[in-house]
Amino acid sequence: MPIGPALTRDAGFDALTAFLAGPGADYAAARNTDRGPEARPTTSALSPFLRRRLLTEDEVVRAALSAFGEDGAQKFVSEVFWRTYFKGHLETHPEAWTSYRAGLDTARARLDAEPGLRRVYGQAVDGRTGIDGFDDWARQLTGEGWLHNHTRMWFASIWIFTLRLPWELGADFFLRHLLDGDPASNTLSWRWVAGLHTRGKHYLARRENIRQYTQGRYDPSGLDEDAEPLDEAMPPREVPLPKADAPPEGEVALLLHLDDLHPESLPLGRARVVRIGGLLAHADGASAQVREADEAAMADALARAGTHFACGAEPIRDGWAGDRPVVTAWAPLGPSADALPGGCLRIRRDWDERAWPFSARGYSRLRSAIPKVLRD
Repeated sequence: MPIGPALTRDAGFDALTAFLAGPGADYAAARNTDRGPEARPTTSALSPFLRRRLLTEDEVVRAALSAFGEDGAQKFVSEVFWRTYFKGHLETHPEAWTSYRAGLDTARARLDAEPGLRRVYGQAVDGRTGIDGFDDWARQLTGEGWLHNHTRMWFASIWIFTLRLPWELGADFFLRHLLDGDPASNTLSWRWVAGLHTRGKHYLARRENIRQYTQGRYDPSGLDEDAEPLDEAMPPREVPLPKADAPPEGEVALLLHLDDLHPESLPLGRARVVRIGGLLAHADGASAQVREADEAAMADALARAGTHFACGAEPIRDGWAGDRPVVTAWAPLGPSADALPGGCLRIRRDWDERAWPFSARGYSRLRSAIPKVLRD
């Protein structure tokens, strides 16, 4: 597993240091190559830490800029901003999340009712399709909780266009097993491959591309390289970005969740944290290793927060906050947002406040605004 044994902030810094000293310098040229699970990764492998904000996007981007300069870090910085873009886009297109959940329910009902679909699905998740590469990737996903980013695109494309399986079942498979499984990035990436995110523009896995970027390890035959993109009756509507709350003055209880586990850098203003609680809201059906990673990350954050704010920090229970206002970092759409107690004051980091307004349409708008976001 490329990220090490535990998800903690210290482990994240170790991974960042290793990336800057190793594959980071060659990231733009090598990032699309999957050399296999035993080889040194060509990507940063920082996404499990970024997904939970054990490391923040700001500090990772600035470390890369410091190490490689603006030109040398450009591609990596752009990829970090893709994660920010997906979160901001889902916040302004919440129907993409609700329609995915509804589509998943429909697809699960089809599994119960259609033996042929159930058979193909079982072969896909067990790695028994006979498709060169795909079966190994399915087993790597369930075994390690990890796949190279380019491999995720091939996998999703084969799932949708060659195996003809509902994309929602594939997105669910990823979200349950990926150690960096992020509701926004995962949902919108699968929609993009399918041709739904950018309507009519899909991603087709091609034999030659797989052979090239796996350095000849895989040479799959029988792929549908001429499939048409998926379509939907009505794309998700854009809605205004929800407004964040301002932190109050005086004593507050701080609620941590899995979408933001660096409480030391939250913009709390004149609020004084006197109690800290941790909310663990896993993805539905999350694998044992994802749950263990979430628990380790939360334990690390609670320990750091308790030291930083010099107060008690533990998993939430009834009455944990007393009668104090409860403040929490903004939880983007997903399990944490669904599980937040009513009445929480949700505050937003400057990074999201500045980047998300550029994320409501295509990524190019945010990409053009990256210098402004970083400068501001």
